[in-house]
Amino acid sequence: MSNPQEMAFPRRKERFEVRRKESQDRKVLDEFFDHATLLAVSRLMHRGAFDTVDYPISTGKEGGVFRATKGSEYRAVKVYRIGNTTFRHLPPYTLEQLGRETSVGNFAGLISAWTRREHTILGQLTAAGVRVPKPHVHFRNVLVMEFIGIDGGAAPRLRDATIDDAAALYEDLVAQLSLMIRPGRLVHGDLSPWNVLYWEGKCVLIDVAQGIPADHPEARRLLDRDIANFVRFFKGLDFRVTKEEFLRAIGADHVGKRS
Repeated sequence: MSNPQEMAFPRRKERFEVRRKESQDRKVLDEFFDHATLLAVSRLMHRGAFDTVDYPISTGKEGGVFRATKGSEYRAVKVYRIGNTTFRHLPPYTLEQLGRETSVGNFAGLISAWTRREHTILGQLTAAGVRVPKPHVHFRNVLVMEFIGIDGGAAPRLRDATIDDAAALYEDLVAQLSLMIRPGRLVHGDLSPWNVLYWEGKCVLIDVAQGIPADHPEARRLLDRDIANFVRFFKGLDFRVTKEEFLRAIGADHVGKRS
């Protein structure tokens, strides 16, 4: 069988092989692509999910997102770290929800279940019309999604984007959250300008794995917190809206209530 690392990161393709010779990129490669992850990447490549992994888009304590190439197109490949770090900062309601979906007790199995959960939620939100990266496929701790950007450049997070029309952004965010809590029947649970992409003047919601059903007892408290994050953000853009106005606009009265 071909070396998975050579398959994923070919010597003569793109810029990543050159860039990874630098100490920072070498560290990223070593941290994320352990042997088990390289095997998962190799399996996905054999399935045709992508041809090569190019370079990191963003990295964090729990995982990282990498640009990948598929023919003439790009895809986003999210890799969760295999270890307890991924679950160290998760609140009890999220772990409870994951426990209902899997009986796996080891970290590798839990992270595989977590990856599958994000793939499922992305599919659920896509079906509801919410603007999220469309999921392609997942395997173990690797999730392949739609790449949001153009010419290989990834869309910025809302926190880092230049906002020309705050009112239009607010209306778009209201529309997306209305779809999420109604036909999508979910609350994000950790929504902020850090996990919303801004592309062509529109919002794209990301990092949805911790989402919970809109009728969960914790859902309203979490939604209130999510909205409060954006009230502060819009204030910084000199656009004033109260949390109560925002919640009414998205039709949040039913959130947290069993039907």
